[in-house]
Amino acid sequence: MGQLFALVVVVVAVIVLAKLVRIVPQGYEWTVERFGRYTRTLSPGLHFLMPFIYGIGRKMNMMEQVLDVPSQDVITKDNAVVRVDGVVFYQVLDAAKAAYEVANLEQAALALVMTNIRTVLGSMDLDESLSQRDAINAKLLTVVDEATHPWGVKVNRIEIKDIAPPRDLVDSMARQMKAEREKRANILEAEGFRQAAVLKADGEKQSAILAAEGKKEAAFREAEARIRLAEAEAQATKLVSDAIANGNINALNYFVANKYVEALKEMANSPNQKMLLLPMEATGILGSLAGIAELAKESLGQQQGDTRRVPPPVR
Repeated sequence: MGQLFALVVVVVAVIVLAKLVRIVPQGYEWTVERFGRYTRTLSPGLHFLMPFIYGIGRKMNMMEQVLDVPSQDVITKDNAVVRVDGVVFYQVLDAAKAAYEVANLEQAALALVMTNIRTVLGSMDLDESLSQRDAINAKLLTVVDEATHPWGVKVNRIEIKDIAPPRDLVDSMARQMKAEREKRANILEAEGFRQAAVLKADGEKQSAILAAEGKKEAAFREAEARIRLAEAEAQATKLVSDAIANGNINALNYFVANKYVEALKEMANSPNQKMLLLPMEATGILGSLAGIAELAKESLGQQQGDTRRVPPPVR
């Protein structure tokens, strides 16, 4: 009987000691209740509580937690049905509010996130919902964080993991994208042809300008050569005319022989002539050439005579 009493005393002592000494692990906070009413919050470490008067209410996890949002069907603004899921990162900042302001924190946060996902995506077109995922995350974060603030919870991030349209809609979008890319390719190809045509036309224009400049320069040179040739012929004709005026018949023979030789040259250069027949008068050319020689001698003699008739200088 004494042993049984001792055993009971030991058991009661162990229970009292367990109620008296409380060790809160790191990353957690425990709420303390006195006869069922919240009094304070225990931070990580060693604490002592009066047994049977004070008790532990809720053991709250103060570390950042991940809440997986299950997939759900959402209707967009343009009546497209997409399947959406996501993930929420949140952290309890006030253990008392998280314990006593909401009955089931995870379930409440999950329902709040799913509702706002339907609200945000329902206000956007399908193209916007597929291309503006960052904007969707930002809107959800703002709304959910504000709604969970009275619960002592801080929502750090909300990420949409996947937005999956129906298969037939995906195929239609693929065809549309392919048509759009082909359209851009055709536009780029047409633009390339246009640029090539413009460059070709500009090159032809520059070539024509340079060719015209070349023809202009050639015509100018040819005209200048003709002018000089005409001046030379005019000078030769003047000299011959002066000689004829002075009574020199050899000058006239030179002029006639020169024209006769030019006529024979034109006859020889004719492409239709295979055989050239010279008239009997062609032998007279030799006499004309002799006259030209006499004319040159007389001209040289006159120049020397004029030199001899120059009086000597006065000393």
